[in-house]
Amino acid sequence: MSQVWCESALVDGRPQRDVTIEILDGRFAAIDVGAHVGAAPPGATRLAGFTIPGLANAHSHAFHRALRSRTQADRGTFWTWRELMYRAAERLTPDSSHRLARAVFAEMALAGVTCVGEFHYLHHQPDGTPYADPNAMGEAMLAAADEAGIRLTLLDTLYLHGGLGPDGYAAPADAQRRFSDGSAEAWIQRIEDLAASGTHRLGGAIHSVRAVDPRAAQVVGEWTGAHQMPLHAHVSEQVAENEACRDHHGVTPVRLLSEAGVLTDRFSAVHATQLEADDLKLLGAAGATVVMCPTTERDLGDGIGPTAALADENVTIALGSDSHAVIDLFEEARAVELDERLRSRRRGTHTAADLLTMATANGHRGLGWDDAGTIAVGQRADLVTVALDSVRTAGTPSTAVVETTVFAATASDVTDVFVDGRHLVQDRHHATVDVTRELDACITELMDDD
Repeated sequence: MSQVWCESALVDGRPQRDVTIEILDGRFAAIDVGAHVGAAPPGATRLAGFTIPGLANAHSHAFHRALRSRTQADRGTFWTWRELMYRAAERLTPDSSHRLARAVFAEMALAGVTCVGEFHYLHHQPDGTPYADPNAMGEAMLAAADEAGIRLTLLDTLYLHGGLGPDGYAAPADAQRRFSDGSAEAWIQRIEDLAASGTHRLGGAIHSVRAVDPRAAQVVGEWTGAHQMPLHAHVSEQVAENEACRDHHGVTPVRLLSEAGVLTDRFSAVHATQLEADDLKLLGAAGATVVMCPTTERDLGDGIGPTAALADENVTIALGSDSHAVIDLFEEARAVELDERLRSRRRGTHTAADLLTMATANGHRGLGWDDAGTIAVGQRADLVTVALDSVRTAGTPSTAVVETTVFAATASDVTDVFVDGRHLVQDRHHATVDVTRELDACITELMDDD
C-alpha cells in the first residue's frame, strides 16, 4: 500500500482540494477528500498543482516521430512528408523500431500519457518477406512500452493494397510491401500468435478503405468482434479518399464500412475530417468513437473535423497525436474547441471538462481499457500532475484549474506521472529513460545519411 496526497485533484468530476489517495496493487484503494488539509500525511508522496487522471493517446504511429520538423522543408508539401515517411519505413528494423518506440513512448510519459494505441502496420522485412518471427516488429512495440512504463494497445493493422484508383485496388509497391500480409486470413494467422499481458492489449485495425477492400474489412470486423477487441480505421481523412471510394464503390468510406459490418461500439474512426451527414448518423447509431488528431490534421492540411456535429449525434470523441508533430494531449484537446471556433465563428461548443474527458476516459475506453481514465476506487492508479506555477499557469484561481489545464497548460507543465501505481515521472524526469538523449541518438541514426 502506498499513499499520495494531492494539493488539488479531479475527483467525482470536479476539482477538489486536499485529496489523499491510497494505492494497492496498481489500483486506487481509497480516496479521501479533506482529511489532511494543507499538508501531506507522514510517508505520503506530495503532489503540488492539479492532478488529473492519466491521459490516453488513442492514435500513434511511433516511427513518425522521426519526421518531426524534417517534413517542413520546401514549404512542407504532402509529397515532402510522404517521401520522408517511406524513407523511415524502409530503414527500420525490429531493433531500431524498439529503440525509437521506447524513446517516443517515454516522451509520451513525460507529457502525461499513461496509455497509447499504436496503429501498427510496419510488419515485415522491406521486400515484404516475413521475419523469422513474423511478429518481430509488433513484439518490438510491446517491449518498448514495457521499458517506457506505459500501457499499450497494439492495434495490429491490416494493409493489403497500394491504393484505390479508377482501375480499382493497386498492388503494394516500394515501402508498402512490408505493410502487407497478403490477405485478411494471413493477417489473422499472424496476429493470433501475439500474446497480450496485464499491461498490454491487442486490437485490430483496418488501415483505410484505400488499403483494405470491403470483403477483407468484413473478415477483420468479424474476427475482432469474436474476440471483443477494439477495432480502429483511418476514415475520410482527405477529400480524395472520399472521392475514390465513391467512384469505385458508390458510397462513402463510413457507409462502406457500415455495410461490411465494421461499425460497432468497439469501433473508432480516426481523423474523420471529411464526414457527410449520413456518416455522422451511422457513427452515432453504432455507438462508435471518432479519434481526432488536430495537430497532425492541420500539419497535413487534412481539414477540421466536424466535432460539433459529432457531439450532436452523441458520437464519442477521443484524441491522438498520430504523427507526433508534437506530443501534447492538452494541445490536441484545446484544438478541438479552437478549430471549431474557426469553423463556426462561435465560442463554447465543447467545455473544458468535456475536452479533458476526451483526453482521458474516452481514449481509454476506445483502446479497451474501461478500468482507467478516472480517479475512482477500483480504477487503475494513473495520475498526472500539472504545475500551476509556471509562466503559462500562474495566477490560476481554484475555480478554473480545469480550464487552465486544457486551454493554457502544455506537456512541459506535467511534473509527475503515475502509471498503475508506479511513480514513472518525478519532477519532470522519467524514471528509467534519458528521453532527450535516446530520441536524438535513434532519430539521427535512422534519418541522417552517413
